[in-house]
Amino acid sequence: MDGRDAATDLELLRAHVAGDRDAFAVLFHRHRDRLWAVALRTLGDREEAADALQDALLSAHRAAGRFRGDSAVTTWLHRIVVNACLDRIRRRQAHPTVPLPDGNRSGDGSGTGGVEPAAPAQDHDTALVVRAALAALPIEQRAALVLVDVQGYPVAEVARILGVAEGTVKSRCARGRARLAVLLGHLRPATPSQPAPAGRNADVPGVTPGNLRPAEGVGSGSVRYRQDTSQEDA
Repeated sequence: MDGRDAATDLELLRAHVAGDRDAFAVLFHRHRDRLWAVALRTLGDREEAADALQDALLSAHRAAGRFRGDSAVTTWLHRIVVNACLDRIRRRQAHPTVPLPDGNRSGDGSGTGGVEPAAPAQDHDTALVVRAALAALPIEQRAALVLVDVQGYPVAEVARILGVAEGTVKSRCARGRARLAVLLGHLRPATPSQPAPAGRNADVPGVTPGNLRPAEGVGSGSVRYRQDTSQEDA
C-alpha cells in the first residue's frame, strides 16, 4: 500500500506544499465523490458542476500554502467548491441560458469529477422535479439545503463551510424547506380523506429536518465565503 494512502488529509496537503507532485491527487480522489455530489446538486447540471469542481480544485491546489490548519481540510475543500458553484450560479443569473430539460448536456457522462448521485429509474421524473425545485431557490438557501439535508452535514460544520452563523444556516434551511413544500406540494402522498389527483406521483422522498450533530473541531479556514447581499434570503 502506498504510504500516501495512510496519510491524513493535513499530511497530504502539507506534502503537496512541500513539493510532492502526487499528494494533492491522492487527497482529491479521497474526497472526490462527496465534492462532486455537492457541486452537482448545487448546480443541477453535470457540465456546470464538472467545470465548477475543476475550478475549485485548481484554486485549492494553488492556495494550499495559505491553509492555516484551523479547520478540517475537508471543510476547507467544501468551502472552495461551494464558492465556485455560487460564482457560477451568479454568472448564470447575469447571463441566463436555456438548459436541456434533464440538466445534462453530456449524453455519455463525460466531464464529471465522480459518480453522479442518481435516483432509481422509476423515480427519475420525481428526481427531475426535485432538482428543478432546488434550482428555483435563492442560491444561499439552496447551498444550505444541499449541505444539510442532502449531504447530511451538521449545521455547525455547514456554518463553517459557508462562513455564516449557525442561526443563519438554520434560517436558510427553514425558508428553503418552506419554499420546497410549496413547489413540491403536488407530490405529497395522498391521505385517506384527500386522495391524490389522478396521474400524479405520490412517491416523493421527504425533506429531512437537517442534521444537528455538533461539528468536530472545524474552524474558519483560509478561503472566505463571499456573501451576496443583493440575494439575501427573502
